[in-house]
Amino acid sequence: MTTVSPDGGTTGTETGISRTTSELAWLRARGELKRQRFELALQAAREYPRSAQVVGTPLVAAQRWIPAEPLPLSAVTIELTADLKGEANPGMVTGRGPGSEDVRPVDSGGRRYPGYTAAMAALDRPAMFVDLPTYRLHDADLSLPGGRGAMTFGLGRYFDGIDVGEACAHEFAAGPDRTLRRAVGEPWDLRRRPANLAVCTLTIRLDRTAGAAGETGKATMLLHRRDPTKVGHAGGLLQVVPAGIFQPSGPAEWNLRNDFDLWRAITREYSEELLGTAEEYGSDRQPIDYGAWPFAASLAQARRDGGVRISVLGLGVDPLTFATDLLTVAVFEAPVFDALFAGLVATNAEGSVFAGIPFTERTVERLLRDEPVQAAGAALVALAWRHRDILLS
Repeated sequence: MTTVSPDGGTTGTETGISRTTSELAWLRARGELKRQRFELALQAAREYPRSAQVVGTPLVAAQRWIPAEPLPLSAVTIELTADLKGEANPGMVTGRGPGSEDVRPVDSGGRRYPGYTAAMAALDRPAMFVDLPTYRLHDADLSLPGGRGAMTFGLGRYFDGIDVGEACAHEFAAGPDRTLRRAVGEPWDLRRRPANLAVCTLTIRLDRTAGAAGETGKATMLLHRRDPTKVGHAGGLLQVVPAGIFQPSGPAEWNLRNDFDLWRAITREYSEELLGTAEEYGSDRQPIDYGAWPFAASLAQARRDGGVRISVLGLGVDPLTFATDLLTVAVFEAPVFDALFAGLVATNAEGSVFAGIPFTERTVERLLRDEPVQAAGAALVALAWRHRDILLS
């Protein structure tokens, strides 16, 4: 049965649920985005100068975001601004105002959804979809003199980034109109949009023992296939692992400063994505004591002892979704990796984990040429291969 919808069209049914014409059109475009996300990202990358693309991958970046050589994580300073209200800058695109109407469908009551995330929650909700506080990136320079980097943050919300970035991706998939994308402007202009930083880490296991042919220094890497039914962003694509939004462990105010640390964020992601632990740290009752947490303490000790070395290779923006990623690589000595991740999982809350992938020229070339790797992951693998002599020394 069809009826006249409040937006002047007709309603239809999908899985037995009545939808407006506007909602059905939104779902069709959303489905196209999910099916063609990798191909759409390649198309979106062509809208920017090749000089902005990171080592020939779709990821785009400002020149100052890609250091000439890897930076130790300790060489990158971060600052949280005194204003912790997380308010939008004047003129910042929010995805909830004029120009965003085409990605916000009309519901059965004749009301337009207030934001893209509201439409996702009602029409296509992923399993993991919670609007938690984030550290919003305001500025970054990873090419400072002396091999240093600096990043400045304020506060934001997870849905802030989705309401702009995923909405722009939806707009790109739906047709030729680019109203919202044009409003955002250059992807590296962080004043124009809320940029929730993700920290992506390429994990490399380095086995220095001699093989049957006398080879030494065998390196393998891990990758993650993100399940589109579980995640709100980049579902269906391959990505490095771990990767996650830089955010406090919970909404309690004491977490804002305690968790404002890149290493601590990476530590939590290792626990969640490689060991499958739940994102429940008790930080609603008190701040995380990282020194008393056995896994965090063991990982930190391995870092101090040189059993794991973590470097920053750059910062970039996905050309389709404007997702903004810090590109890091962690090289583990094989015995250290095997001890820390004896309980390595094959699946986690966001998808499937693949270990033992050779970190070789042949594999890297195949990944970048033939596989649907998320833009940030592709750039990170390519940069790591470029700097392999430094990283694996």
